[in-house]
Amino acid sequence: MQIIREIENYKSDGRPLYLALGNFDGLHRGHQQLMKNVVKTARDNNGAAAAFIFEPHPVKVLFPHRDLKLLVTAEMRAELLEALGLDMLIYNSFSVDIAHLAPESFAKGILVERLAVKAVFVGFNYSFGFKGAGTPELLEDFGKKFGFAVYVIPPVKQGNEVISSTLVRQAIEAGDIEYAAELLGYLPMVEGVVIEGEKRGRQIGFPTANLGVCPDLVIPGNGVYAAWARMGAKMVKAVVNIGSKPTFHPEYPVSIEAHLIDFEGDIYGRPLRLYFTTRLRDEQKFAGVDALVRQIGTDRDEAAKLLKSFPNDGAFTI
Repeated sequence: MQIIREIENYKSDGRPLYLALGNFDGLHRGHQQLMKNVVKTARDNNGAAAAFIFEPHPVKVLFPHRDLKLLVTAEMRAELLEALGLDMLIYNSFSVDIAHLAPESFAKGILVERLAVKAVFVGFNYSFGFKGAGTPELLEDFGKKFGFAVYVIPPVKQGNEVISSTLVRQAIEAGDIEYAAELLGYLPMVEGVVIEGEKRGRQIGFPTANLGVCPDLVIPGNGVYAAWARMGAKMVKAVVNIGSKPTFHPEYPVSIEAHLIDFEGDIYGRPLRLYFTTRLRDEQKFAGVDALVRQIGTDRDEAAKLLKSFPNDGAFTI
């Protein structure tokens, strides 16, 4: 998949452009349905399937006081989009000037004059232009006026709930990994770089990889989880503690510590991705180190057993 940064760097390869519009945080099942429509329509018409995404997320620019946590990094999102079969991803910087574009100016100036789209695909609740005044219905009107097709994808539901990035975010923050996985269509994941911690795990017989993650990313709520850990092409079973270490500290920043089961080696500074499968228990404060060690042993054994029911080939994404 070709990644283009900034719209001025886009050059048509001669194929008609079929374009997905949105932010697509997390690439949940609703987003996936939209992307499948883009890819199929493009393939059926010998066109290029692409997505146009503003970066950073518009909320980060327009409402900087909001602590919006994202489900994936830009790199993770690109990986997921490629897996869905897209030919091209266009990232364009979002600014206050862009935010002030009238809906028609966005449609004419960007979609028609700059990208010459053959068709665009949006979700049922897509908005665009100044103060989000543009709606899918208005986009359809512009399509008729300027000569491009508009496909509006209806909501995808899980039970009675419309799947959304917000709903996924709430599930992950609540530690409801199974529900989040149902909404996403793949296992929730967090990635970062292994950093130095207090090294207490090594002292008690359970060395841990402390994961430094982007502060903009949502992480599962405090607790203990079973997860697969990926380092490059290698997959390792893991039991992960997310929390503030109440056994040792009255107050402590939330940290992500992964004990890699049956693994030895120095991985400081290496990238690590965790695929969460199950929440084992709440975080708790223990009376002493011995009680903690016994519980970690139990957690490790339970995680190892549960992970046998998940493939270990890394096929956890779309």
